[in-house]
Amino acid sequence: MPTALILSSFVAASRVGGMAQALALAALGIDPVVVPTVLFGRHPGRGAPGGGPTPIEMFEGVLAGVEADGVLGRGDVMITGYFASAAQVQSAARVIDTVRVTGPKCRIIVDPIMGDAGRLYVATEVAEAISSELIPRADLIAPNAWELEQLSGLPVVDASAAVLAARSLGKPVLVSSIPSGGEIGVVYADADGAWLASHPRAATAPNGVGDLLTALFAAALIEGLAADQALARAVGGVAEAVLASQADELPIVGMGARLGRTSPSVRLERLYG
Repeated sequence: MPTALILSSFVAASRVGGMAQALALAALGIDPVVVPTVLFGRHPGRGAPGGGPTPIEMFEGVLAGVEADGVLGRGDVMITGYFASAAQVQSAARVIDTVRVTGPKCRIIVDPIMGDAGRLYVATEVAEAISSELIPRADLIAPNAWELEQLSGLPVVDASAAVLAARSLGKPVLVSSIPSGGEIGVVYADADGAWLASHPRAATAPNGVGDLLTALFAAALIEGLAADQALARAVGGVAEAVLASQADELPIVGMGARLGRTSPSVRLERLYG
């Protein structure tokens, strides 16, 4: 069975972060191994979340146990997401370096969770550590539009601008929250080409959409899909989940194969290449 190592948040009662990714990957036949950066009871947007950040000693201890069990040598993908401290980011960078040696087939996907719509969600030193330590080590970067602006220093107002900003990073990029007429889209860009997958914009979007997108794209790559087909399928799974959502909660449990199908509402367009 394929294996995914996830370094991100664990939120018990909300389908966000590493918890959402683990559920989605498991539904698609991929074994998730989650190393939590925080242990929360619920999404902070609902009020006091309960719990707190994982102390660095505990975080590194969990990583040591995962390594001792051989996971770093057999993983198919490693996803990094939310971090509570710069020290956690530095530990994640050391893990990536180990994976490069012990599990060279493993893809490193960095979701640089820093903020959105002009507001940082993390401390400045965490954002700086993600930029300096994780972005250079990534095989794929998966920001939202605002995060791509912070990483590239370029405006990201539409799909064409997203491609220019993505290519300035010198890495394959999967960037979400791209306006496309009256729709919302995701752009994938690498040195060979670029594609836009868009679908009708929902009135409201639940928490965890970006986390789910990253997980579904990773799953499609593990299955051997080409980048454009992986994009269409991942965006399709997200679109189906958003349509089925109630309030601010993603209905990952129970969706099963619907997460792995391209939705008829998704339009795939080749931009370059």
